[in-house]
Amino acid sequence: MMEPLEKRLEKAMAELRTAQEAVARTERELRQASFAVLSSDRAVRATVGPQGELTGIEFLENKYRDMSPQELAASVLEAASAARLKMNRHVMKAMAPFTEPSSEVPELKGFELDWEKMFGPEVLREDGEDTARGGQPTPAWRDAIGEDGEN
Repeated sequence: MMEPLEKRLEKAMAELRTAQEAVARTERELRQASFAVLSSDRAVRATVGPQGELTGIEFLENKYRDMSPQELAASVLEAASAARLKMNRHVMKAMAPFTEPSSEVPELKGFELDWEKMFGPEVLREDGEDTARGGQPTPAWRDAIGEDGEN
């Protein structure tokens, strides 16, 4: 036996209110989020804010003094990119429940987001998927100066 239309509409409206409250909570949480990541050479820590914007750079243990400008730049870019990727994945995880169909109201199918289009293809890779030798990510500066670290 099918539920009366008024009862189904009441359930849908209650679920909508619950979803709106959850979205508002999630938005507040995301506005406060930030991620900091160390470069693989541990010379730089980059911090990004809630929209993936760079909010801080720290040069650790004076390692930058022994680095070429290209190595330092690559370390900064590596750390900033990794922090931005963490933030993007955090946003995906936080927003995922809002993309799923309703368990209470079958007519509410959820919606589909193209995460790859929004954040780029790397956001869909598993954390350890883009790795080389020994399970460690290949630092960006290795690509820039050659496999063995020499010019």
